[in-house]
Amino acid sequence: MLGQAFMRNALLAGTFVALACGVSGWFVVLRGQVFAGDALSHVAFPGALAAAAAGIDERIGLLATTVLVGIAIGLLGLRSGSGGGVPGVGGSPAQDTAIGTVFTFVLGLGVFFLTLFSLSTGGGAGVQAARTLFGSIFGLGAGEARLAALVAILATGATLALARPLLFISLAPEVAIAKGVPARLLSVGFVALLGVVAAGATVAIGALLLLGLLTGPAAAAHRLTGSPFPGIALAAALAVGSMWGGLLIAYLVPSLPPGSAIVMLAVGCYAAAAAADARRPRRARSGEAPRDPAAANAGAGATRIDR
Repeated sequence: MLGQAFMRNALLAGTFVALACGVSGWFVVLRGQVFAGDALSHVAFPGALAAAAAGIDERIGLLATTVLVGIAIGLLGLRSGSGGGVPGVGGSPAQDTAIGTVFTFVLGLGVFFLTLFSLSTGGGAGVQAARTLFGSIFGLGAGEARLAALVAILATGATLALARPLLFISLAPEVAIAKGVPARLLSVGFVALLGVVAAGATVAIGALLLLGLLTGPAAAAHRLTGSPFPGIALAAALAVGSMWGGLLIAYLVPSLPPGSAIVMLAVGCYAAAAAADARRPRRARSGEAPRDPAAANAGAGATRIDR
């Protein structure tokens, strides 16, 4: 049976990682950057392996790679985004193609580093690759759990600090730029923050399952409410609930990997929200978003925060 200390470490790291995924995921869904999140989850794999092959802490390589690629994705969005290069909602086909090309190349590097690491460790790379791809939240030590929680808290705080101006440039980018909001800098900064979140979440649930926790609760929140700040809170609550529920299920059923249980609950949140949304009258669904004044007032708040 799993020790209580490992369960406490998993709860400490998992709670704040899920919180970061819920908060940042709400903006990922709003801005149509799900593909960027998927790319960052794949980038975590070669980043960790490159660090291991170089003989340094894998978390350093993981964090550095996801942040740098996040910045690159943000810059690609400025060059190929819709609306004449204005960093608004959704990626253009050119941007998606560029992102796909970049992360396919990075995955190729991952295979190279996996081979290099295998030759130098005599088979130890298999364990390293499994930890990176599928996570090892029940194997975190106390120091690792505290570090993961700290990184997630900082990423969540930074995202919340940028929430109003980020909401403004997401809903009305042309107006935001006209008011002097640094929309381009915010767009790149948000994807860099998303890289930090991806690095922390990879330690908990693995690179392959990250996207489920990042988008499932957030997409469910968008289905259930059109109000921005209640939606962010709801996405965070659903993500944390999925994390707690998944850890409990994996604790009770040792044969079930915790990452799989967590993501199944996260995706289940979206399925339940979609079913509930489909049962509502069409008039209620179409008229929900405009009733909240937060989006309309985001411009003033964004200018105040920026200055």
